[in-house]
Amino acid sequence: MKETVLSRLLRPLFAGGSALGLAALVLPVHAQQAQPTGPIARVEVTGTLIRRAEAETSSSVLTLNRADIERSGKTTVAELLQTLAVDNQGSVPMSFGSGFAAGASGISLRGLGAASTLVLINGRRVAPYGLADDGQKMFADLNIIPSEAIERVEVLKTGASSLYGSDAIAGVVNVILRRDFTGTSARASYGQSEEGDGNDTVVAVAHGFGDIDNDRFNVLMSLEYGKRDEIWYRDRADRGHIGRVDLRNWGYSAQQALGGTGAIIDTNLAGSAINGNVRNPATLEYHNRGNLGPGTGFTRLFPAAACPNFTSHPQGDPLGGCLIDSTLVYNQIQPSQERLNFFARGTMQLNPTWQVYGELNLYNSESESFTTPSGVNANVGFPGGPVSNAAVALGAAHPDNPYFGSAARLRYLAADVGPRGSSIESDFIRFVAGAKGQVAGWEIDTGLLFSQNEVSNERTGFLQRDVAFALLNPTLANMAAAAQNPAYLGLPQGTIWRIAENAGLNSPAMYAALSPTISNDARTRVAQIDLKGTRDFGQLAGGPIGVAVGGEFRREEARLEPTSGTERGNIIGLGYSAYDGARNVGALYAEVLAPVHKTVELSAALRGDHYSDAGDSYTPKFGFKWSPVKSFAARGTYARGFRAPSTAENGVGGLAAFSTATDPLRCGLGVESACDPASVAIITSPNPALSPEKARTINLGVIWDPYPRTNIAVDVWEIKRKNEINQEQIDAAIAGGRVARDPTTADPGIPGDPGQITAVLASYVNSAQSEVRGVDVEFRQGFSVGRVSGFVLDTKWTHLFRWLRTEQDGTSRDFAGTHGNCDVTNCIGTPDDRVNFRLSWERDVWKVSANLNFRGNLKNTFFENDPEGCASHFANGEDAPTGCELPSFTTVDLTLRWMAMPKLEVFGSVQNLFDEIAPLDPLTYGAQAFNPLDTQGAIGRFFNVGVRYRF
Repeated sequence: MKETVLSRLLRPLFAGGSALGLAALVLPVHAQQAQPTGPIARVEVTGTLIRRAEAETSSSVLTLNRADIERSGKTTVAELLQTLAVDNQGSVPMSFGSGFAAGASGISLRGLGAASTLVLINGRRVAPYGLADDGQKMFADLNIIPSEAIERVEVLKTGASSLYGSDAIAGVVNVILRRDFTGTSARASYGQSEEGDGNDTVVAVAHGFGDIDNDRFNVLMSLEYGKRDEIWYRDRADRGHIGRVDLRNWGYSAQQALGGTGAIIDTNLAGSAINGNVRNPATLEYHNRGNLGPGTGFTRLFPAAACPNFTSHPQGDPLGGCLIDSTLVYNQIQPSQERLNFFARGTMQLNPTWQVYGELNLYNSESESFTTPSGVNANVGFPGGPVSNAAVALGAAHPDNPYFGSAARLRYLAADVGPRGSSIESDFIRFVAGAKGQVAGWEIDTGLLFSQNEVSNERTGFLQRDVAFALLNPTLANMAAAAQNPAYLGLPQGTIWRIAENAGLNSPAMYAALSPTISNDARTRVAQIDLKGTRDFGQLAGGPIGVAVGGEFRREEARLEPTSGTERGNIIGLGYSAYDGARNVGALYAEVLAPVHKTVELSAALRGDHYSDAGDSYTPKFGFKWSPVKSFAARGTYARGFRAPSTAENGVGGLAAFSTATDPLRCGLGVESACDPASVAIITSPNPALSPEKARTINLGVIWDPYPRTNIAVDVWEIKRKNEINQEQIDAAIAGGRVARDPTTADPGIPGDPGQITAVLASYVNSAQSEVRGVDVEFRQGFSVGRVSGFVLDTKWTHLFRWLRTEQDGTSRDFAGTHGNCDVTNCIGTPDDRVNFRLSWERDVWKVSANLNFRGNLKNTFFENDPEGCASHFANGEDAPTGCELPSFTTVDLTLRWMAMPKLEVFGSVQNLFDEIAPLDPLTYGAQAFNPLDTQGAIGRFFNVGVRYRF
């Protein structure tokens, strides 16, 4: 007889070695013993389906209650979670406005990526953000969480695929919102940086009515509005290197990517100048259009193109380029955002044993970010292959061509077009209808979930390749290519693009054809029905056996349209990202909690999943907790996990993006500019043959309360992930020759120079494995100073021993403590030490907290013992930064709360109290000259004040 999907899922769950099998074996032991006479208060804990008397389980769970959130001084949950010591490589900061997932924030536990961290609201899933991080990794946007409605946040720091399914390899963040509330609470706060910008306004109202016990119903509603203004790099010009691409004052050369925009870097290699760099057709050497000196070979001179007419920025390029600090002028530290968040929950007690409930989350966000104007020659890729724009030129008869009579290659920063902008609107909805009750001794919870995220992204300031080529160099071939563009065809015959000093001659119609608004839309959906039940059976020496069983079925959909024009590589400097797919997932799971002795508790869980596109997966988890005395407990878990490929990885679509890499071939030939990291295009296609990732997680720890006000917890953990789904390592693909090059960019003075890399050709692959090992230490101490009591010291420290990734060819790279892995978002590195330290004092109507957040040193190498050595160098050839190491960074935040009246609370905070400046980071691309982990050190001191009134 053919085995059905349901029977395949059921068979392991009821096998003798499974969780239910274990329950069956232990049931008879004390089945006749009397039950306890009094009721025991039980709580729900993330990581187990069984309600229990103690919050401490065999799994390591970090709990942040409302008081902890308030003590942090953060105005959003996203900001708080991304400062946690357990967050690491792969998190998505809101500040990364030019990334694929702009407009959202995501957390990455253990540095395994946002796609491996499951985010839940009240124990159930949410639709992922419509724009995948790096065009690949689907994740939940933390901004959807209404801070005023939060009861607590529980972070499960061990794998949990056995209960929650895919994407819980690294752990789970469960945001638990208020279940009931009566009365009215209003909160308003306003924040501003010491520089007078970045204004942060939050207004929130929560209202609840009805008492479950007396009225048999409760309705809770929360409405929250937030508006955050942008912060420009140019307004931080007094903070040293922050926001600067010109780092010559810090020892870097103008002939590097860190030497200012517009530099002439080498023979046949130049950056985009605000007044234009052009190549001598005879010598292949670049010269600036404003250069009036001899030796250029110009047939026309342009005095109005002189560099001082465009910028007062200090010059000094030895090869004659016109330098500006483009990122300082045009980029932002923080994009603007306006958001509206609504949450409602209604509960009705039908009878003494059954309750129905409903939840509704609505979220709307509008964010806007800007970056530098487009260059005219940036290479791009699309699924059809690489597109080289290196040959863009001023035509032989173009009036702004200093080599009039011959076409001349152009490197121009299109400041006349304006900065590139991105306006993103995100709409999120989550609806749950459920019922809880008791049947035959079972506590039942069932629910129907629908969640959706729709994202619209409009971009301005980007150049149409075909139109730009035709307007600069109107050859028959270029005009024929641009003829498919109706806006170009509507221009008067002979229209050209005048540049730099003559840009005022251009018409609005010309700019509309050259740089129209382009857009794309995305949508994700999750629809789910679930049923679970728990109950106690029998009696063991330590208490009754807890058993839970459940099942769920869900439909997942994700679709991202490519930005108009990128599907054919026609947008200069803008990558391609698109995906479309759907799948069905069915799951059955079971858990047992067996207190085999009054000091020993054993637990086991097993889940079976069937994915319509990835097959079956069975994931067990086993745990123990031993408490020989009340003040001490040892705990441990062993779990298996998996992550099915996302739609972006195995669906229909593809990715063409940008990252940072060196060119070892050209560097070895003597092309010095190729020895330093530079931006490269990467073309990656989905792989339908991908297998699910498989993981094994081990956690061993102790909890010790040696004194009444002393709490210590230490957990050593290891996660091994096989079949890891990754984009191929860029440097490995380059070393393997999987690149496209433009031979016309070769240095004629170096024999065998193949020219610059236009694109790296990669694919999504199942890498061999990653192994992450570390330790978490938590310490809490209450104390008094003289007669003053109420002090609490709280420390959380995460240390990585290793973050080892092994490729299919057997080569291994340890990223712990280095600036790698630069193939994941931002290239923020993998700190091996992160610490959260809080010293607080609470007494009567006062609450004061000082919060210290620490990020450890980072070696400025792509991985440990990288044979290529330091990733960046000073102008004199020495390793950069000094010692090839980014210094550690620490900020201190101060919060104060005062109950001015019984119903009125006044609060305030100072972020980055000592106004520390983030260390210089020359490698990251998620921020300019500083690490995105240190964003508060770029913003500077920030003040926030507010009030809360309870009616």
